[in-house]
Amino acid sequence: MPSGKIDKPIIQDNRDGTVSVKYDPREEGSHELVVKYNGEPVQGSPFKFHVDSITSGYVTAYGPGLTHGVTGEPANFTISTKGASAGGLTMAVEGPSKADINYHDNKDGTVSVQYLPTAPGEYQVSVRFGDKHIKGSPYFAKITGEGRKRNQISVGSCSEVTMPGDITDDDLRALNASIQAPSGLEEPCFLKRMPTGNIGISFTPREIGEHLVSVKRLGKHINNSPFKVTVCEREVGDAKKVKVSGNGLKEGQTHADNVFSVDTRNAGFGGLSVSIEGPSKAEIQCTDKDDGTLNISYKPTEPGYYIVNLKFADHHVEGSPFTVKVAGEGSNRKREKIQRERDAVPITEIGSQCKLTFKMPGITSFDLAACVTSPSNVTEDAEIQEVEDGLYSVHFVPKELGVHTVSVRYSEMHIPGSPFQFTVGPLRDSGSHLVKAGGSGLERGIVGEAAEFNVWTREAGGGSLAISVEGPSKADIEFKDRKDGSCDVSYKVSEPGEYRVGLKFNDRHIPDSPFKVYISPDAGDAHKLEVQQFPQGNIQADAPYQFMVRKNGAKGELDAKIVAPSGTDDDCFIQVIDGEMYSVRFYPRENGIHAIHVKFNGVHIPDSPFRIKVGKDVADPAAVHASGNGLDDVKTGHKADFIINTCNAGVGTLAVSIDGPSKVAMDCTEVEEGYKVRYTPLLPGEHYITVKYNNMHIVGSPFKVHATGDKLADEGAQETSTVIVETVQKVAKGGKNTGVHLPNFKSDATKVVSKGMGLKKAYMGKQNQFSICATDAGNNILYVGMHGPKGPCEELHVKHAGHNNYNVQYLVRDRGQYVLLIKWGEEHIPGSPFQIDV
Repeated sequence: MPSGKIDKPIIQDNRDGTVSVKYDPREEGSHELVVKYNGEPVQGSPFKFHVDSITSGYVTAYGPGLTHGVTGEPANFTISTKGASAGGLTMAVEGPSKADINYHDNKDGTVSVQYLPTAPGEYQVSVRFGDKHIKGSPYFAKITGEGRKRNQISVGSCSEVTMPGDITDDDLRALNASIQAPSGLEEPCFLKRMPTGNIGISFTPREIGEHLVSVKRLGKHINNSPFKVTVCEREVGDAKKVKVSGNGLKEGQTHADNVFSVDTRNAGFGGLSVSIEGPSKAEIQCTDKDDGTLNISYKPTEPGYYIVNLKFADHHVEGSPFTVKVAGEGSNRKREKIQRERDAVPITEIGSQCKLTFKMPGITSFDLAACVTSPSNVTEDAEIQEVEDGLYSVHFVPKELGVHTVSVRYSEMHIPGSPFQFTVGPLRDSGSHLVKAGGSGLERGIVGEAAEFNVWTREAGGGSLAISVEGPSKADIEFKDRKDGSCDVSYKVSEPGEYRVGLKFNDRHIPDSPFKVYISPDAGDAHKLEVQQFPQGNIQADAPYQFMVRKNGAKGELDAKIVAPSGTDDDCFIQVIDGEMYSVRFYPRENGIHAIHVKFNGVHIPDSPFRIKVGKDVADPAAVHASGNGLDDVKTGHKADFIINTCNAGVGTLAVSIDGPSKVAMDCTEVEEGYKVRYTPLLPGEHYITVKYNNMHIVGSPFKVHATGDKLADEGAQETSTVIVETVQKVAKGGKNTGVHLPNFKSDATKVVSKGMGLKKAYMGKQNQFSICATDAGNNILYVGMHGPKGPCEELHVKHAGHNNYNVQYLVRDRGQYVLLIKWGEEHIPGSPFQIDV
């Protein structure tokens, strides 16, 4: 109690797995409630609260933004003025970063306040009324980095060797190198330009003796390759010689930097990796000291036991993994979880009706389109039906066995979750890495409104799906099984702030889980705003575009930002045109799908964030394929590789990461049909390889690869290695059968029927037309061409009207005789070539 006395509340067991704590306060002021279970504080204990007397008439403040928050996301709290006018209020926030403050008088005796911290640390929030601090002010809010439960950092130190011969920069990109140790262990290594201008090779030495370095261009050794490198004893990284010291490995405090130091000076060359696991994701920082040692600090936000893995050259240093007990206050987050068993879906046969369902409320079905690509690379349109309001199903009839790709696009952009994998016949694999989830409820939400998303478990087989929502308030989760291997989930929360939605299948997180969702306060006036003249059609990078936002009587501030595919964000330029209209100007700088976030008083306006496609040849993840023995079973210590084919997939950012029992050395080089990724696993076990194109998984990603063989490194926490490449345009070369395989068309040109005036005679300067029906003629490509007395005709349009019916229009400028060719595949249709008089 404020007086320092201790008071015991009443604890009642509700006999249903919950306990009620009741308390009758007798003093005014700041109280601390300590809750322990078996002597250990529960998460968030001690809880602080302020007790006020009913009659005091004081101004009070409450809300999460007074105690905790997350960098880069608004922290909210409310001031209750109890009838006093809001005019006398002043607010200030001081801390590690400048925090912009916005507030809104709710006209009901309360004021909503929001500030945006951009750096972690402790912020002092003062609220004054008429020059005097209100009760409890100043408040101290602890702002944490974001919250996944594990964090890792790597610091590399590599041995460098200079290579004979001179090499141009263009060559450097086309070369790849690998090094073979005396024991036969072969790993990729890296080439880089040295300050002297020569080319250096950097690698982590693991053994003493003579190593062979091979440098190849397009699979052939270059001059002088392979050449020999001798590694002596003091160069090999030896984890036993690494010295660690400091209190941070024995005990720690929450919300503080816990420091320890690492001395690798006598331990040879090797990479140092630190990972910390525990009740919260601890922020890790590493600084070099002048004497060649390192200081490492970590900052957890929840009390409890943490495990610190410290590895050097892929082996644990003496004493690792360390267990550290962290004491102090937590950040008081609530968690709700439901679990449902999922049955495996019956096997699909060739020729049967297949369907894939998804829920996407509030869109027009007119802009939805779906297509299915079969294992032999034939793509056909699929039919979309609206089952009930906002629930859609894609229907198709497969003609072959194997993994099909189903792409569902809304106004030409993949919906969340697309492209989907759909297996016809028995499933080849099962497990959490094949579960997909997507929907607006994994991106954003509003207090008190159901946030919805889809989960597709069909490809993962049977198992248990656990859904958890953790954040400032308890979530109400609802689950509806659609009985076809998909389900829809919705949840509602009562407090704004940052939530984490975790999806686990058979106790393993699905790809990209946990999802970070920011739930904004009740929409207020934001729902009144509407967007007009939003840019349509062909949008190019490095050019300005604008749209209008109409206020419709809403009061407040508008702000907008554009988020590029690479994740960088940029402010939009906003101008007030008159009392009702704003113009918002944005300037995309990359190709790909951008999101434009438009917020009013900090709340997304309807349909925000708006997705917009920039550039013509935008990267399509459905057109990227990965193949090769490096995606099947691999052996430790042996180099594995696979090819990512980006032919005809536009340009974009390709990101490959390998999550496995230890870090792997990997590199990515350009080859004719795309990119080749090479890696060497060091520990047996499951490795998950994620391939994303412009931040979207390609089909089949993440791939599960099983490694067998000896252990060449120490086991510790899961570790991730990543490589990112900005791709260049790749087009399949014809004739060499690379890249695109033409589908095997089965067609009969004699069954094509053509009709219309435009096949007999035409008029200058007018649109002449005719139609072609190939419904009964199988599948093929339609070729139409026209040539006249002075060369080709001016323009010719072919429009597919569905089911292989085509409408053709053409325009001619010269008199005389024209020849019109119409072919279905390689063969002329009946009547072709036609002779037309103009």
